[in-house]
Amino acid sequence: MVAAAQIAVGANSPFLFGRELWRESRPPLFTQATDTRPPELQAQGVRPRTWFGERWVDSAYELFAENVRYFPALLPICDEEEPLRVLAEGGVPRLQELVLHNGTVYRWNRPVYGVADGVPHLRVENRVLPAGPTVADVVANAAFYYGLVRTLADEPRPVWTRLPFAEAEANFDAACRYGIDARLRWPRRGRAGGLASVPAVRLVLDELLPMAAAGLDAWGIEPADRDHYLGIIEERCRRRVNGATWQVDTYHRALAGGLERDEALAATTRRYTELMHKGDPVHTWPVGLTEEVAASVPVVR
Repeated sequence: MVAAAQIAVGANSPFLFGRELWRESRPPLFTQATDTRPPELQAQGVRPRTWFGERWVDSAYELFAENVRYFPALLPICDEEEPLRVLAEGGVPRLQELVLHNGTVYRWNRPVYGVADGVPHLRVENRVLPAGPTVADVVANAAFYYGLVRTLADEPRPVWTRLPFAEAEANFDAACRYGIDARLRWPRRGRAGGLASVPAVRLVLDELLPMAAAGLDAWGIEPADRDHYLGIIEERCRRRVNGATWQVDTYHRALAGGLERDEALAATTRRYTELMHKGDPVHTWPVGLTEEVAASVPVVR
């Protein structure tokens, strides 16, 4: 439900192989790179191993069951463990075959079973979170996610009961394509109900950030930390700046300044690296190149 909002505010991959593509190009790249289905299997409805999903689920168990039902094993590894026997003897099964198979199905929110110090646990890999541009930006993305999910999970009337799954998937694609400029479909508040198409920044500022703050409070996060990291998300929305917009704007300014495409990309990357090491959140970065960075780019003709 929240993946689209996460992508919109955190997009950071607008270039691939020297081409300007979607504002967050990782999901479509990975989806295409891992889809080995021939056309006839696609026509038959065989699921791809990288996918957003196709329906809301009520438990993580349903996703593990789908993995076994829909996807053949890629690696013929059979573990000697007999899980039911281990359980009957009071032990904790490692379920290595299931864990390995689960690792070959690439959901953007993937449940993972593991055993740590003899204690079994279930965690969720939130795989839409981009890396960077800075540590502060990464932690802000995580704080937004954990706070928002906590509040949504505790709601008496879950928001996903008011949004068709197909709309959530369309939101995800729109956020990947347009980043912070995306418009998302979201349930209206109040008696009228229905869905509204709203700018992602307005949705985050008006509805999702207050929910994320309440969720972090429920987790017991210090108010100063809550305000600091959610403040980073807030400022990105107010300024309409994230890692993707900074890269694209800086790249186009470099082109306008007379650099060729490869030179502009190289200069943008060097400037990005320089500012990343300083550690300030990306919404505070000045757009454009310094004279030193521009001069350091070798001219390729």
